[in-house]
Amino acid sequence: MNAATDFLPASGLLAQLDLLLIEHAGAITRLRLNRPAKRNAINEALIRQLHTALLNLPASTRALVISGEGEHFCAGLDLSDLSERSVAEGVLHSRGWHVVMDALQFCSVPVVVALHGAVVGGGLELAAAAHIRVADETAYFGLPEGQRGIFVGGGGSARIPRLAGVACMTDMMLTGRVLDAQEGERRGLAQYVVPAGQAVAKAIELAARIAQNAPLSNFAVTQALPRIADLPQADGLFMESLMAAIAQGDEVAKQRLQDFLQKRSPKVLKS
Repeated sequence: MNAATDFLPASGLLAQLDLLLIEHAGAITRLRLNRPAKRNAINEALIRQLHTALLNLPASTRALVISGEGEHFCAGLDLSDLSERSVAEGVLHSRGWHVVMDALQFCSVPVVVALHGAVVGGGLELAAAAHIRVADETAYFGLPEGQRGIFVGGGGSARIPRLAGVACMTDMMLTGRVLDAQEGERRGLAQYVVPAGQAVAKAIELAARIAQNAPLSNFAVTQALPRIADLPQADGLFMESLMAAIAQGDEVAKQRLQDFLQKRSPKVLKS
């Protein structure tokens, strides 16, 4: 699939979301944050539009790719949009972000993010909610909230330590430490690092591979797996048994198993 030419602009409701650029190609939907002059910093309008897009993906979508327009993925919360809030208003603002990030983590299809330039603050929170993260060599990860007198509010304290560890996140927030792409990969903030300018192409390649999986299998990985990981082991294993039985009872799974047994499906290859 050619990342530059195969995608066609979205229509209908998704075409009306001016802070997002949304395109489709086959089973893949591509969504770009579209505030390049602001380094794709997230304001109230953008977070609402992102939520709308996640809830209204075309029925044909089997995988979603998210990237940023311009030189950066996302520089986090747009601080110019941050007015003085009461404690109650601050809680509601944070909870609103949680709703959107939950919609991303538990999206109806797997989500791959292509990261370049700034992946900072709320941008890192957004990336952490996705299922696969591809960074190019220009990407850098930061959590500057500590230097700005604020605290993460978009789900970062729950998700980022699961990727990089509490100690790493503590260091980043207390000292302002910034991780480059290679260290971000070592810490678990990205699963792939590619040359500059190639993150989107790699993300689309992975999304195309994911889209070929049985939809119920993808759903089990993105919906059940993170919940199982949060359960006590005995409860998690019981849920695993239920999910395994549901998945293998699916007609698509039965056909694919027969294809494998009859040597009609390709062998597992190294990526």
